[in-house]
Amino acid sequence: MRIQRLLVAIGLIAVATAFTIPTATADSAVTKVENTVEIRCAFTTLRQSSDWYFPAGTPKALLWLQHGFAGANDSIEDTARKFSAQGFLVFAPTLPTANALGCTLENLGNNTNFLHNVADLFGKAADPGDKLGRSFADAKNKAKRPDLTLPKAMVFAGHSAAGEAVPYVAQVLRSDYSAAFASVRGLILFDPVKSFVGNNLGSSLNHLSNTTLPILALSSPPYLCNGNGSGTKELIGQISRPFVGVRLTTGSHVDVEAASAPTPDRVACGAPQAKNVSALQTLSVAWAGDFVSGTTSADYYPGGTYYETQRSAGTLQTLP
Repeated sequence: MRIQRLLVAIGLIAVATAFTIPTATADSAVTKVENTVEIRCAFTTLRQSSDWYFPAGTPKALLWLQHGFAGANDSIEDTARKFSAQGFLVFAPTLPTANALGCTLENLGNNTNFLHNVADLFGKAADPGDKLGRSFADAKNKAKRPDLTLPKAMVFAGHSAAGEAVPYVAQVLRSDYSAAFASVRGLILFDPVKSFVGNNLGSSLNHLSNTTLPILALSSPPYLCNGNGSGTKELIGQISRPFVGVRLTTGSHVDVEAASAPTPDRVACGAPQAKNVSALQTLSVAWAGDFVSGTTSADYYPGGTYYETQRSAGTLQTLP
């Protein structure tokens, strides 16, 4: 009996390992590099912290992953690694929350000039001698991947206040950098929040609604940390499409921060639950992959097996 129990135990461990090792191995194959990126700010130039995450193989796209209000790029490392493990070259800069010249992630007065400068990074991404290209060149050398070139295809993803900044930047590309905009394959908004000032989110979504650019959100229920769902309401009001994303029914505003969420974020907004983090990362990575490939992985949309399993379990509901 002891031998049988031992064999059963070994079998259970083997099964558990079969399910857990691939994810751990994929994450461990990701190389993170820390450096800086230059962004114009009025008459000066900011040198902002930037994290690059390199997948094991040739990247299938560049994914800009932007932290939220009062955050920093370290807070989204967990999710950045999940994207990179699935083939994305992830670029995660830290953008200011406060700046005397108005160069801020969120709109505290008028940050549109600064967001135009952020858009300029991607608008000139094809130029290896420009700001984003120089940061990438430094990062790939540090990662010992000098053979890589910056992928042409891009996906933009933003959390909280960046859920407003990302669509605004995409719209700037559409109006000022048409070639670069053609390389943007889709946007993912993680619990977007509107700024108290201006209409950056509404105006950009209104313009983008006239395009075929995919825009999907993963939101938590309305509460103080997400401005009572202000960004999600704006998305639903501006984008008239059959599917605009999901709400995690017991979600936290900082689910995208996952295991990287700083203690103050967990205390203020509620600690991410494992089931919500898993759903958020699984869906967003799958959606981003579909944006790039131009296909639809049915499992991760209404009617699909994974999606309906999560909905039946009460983990998510379809927006609106």
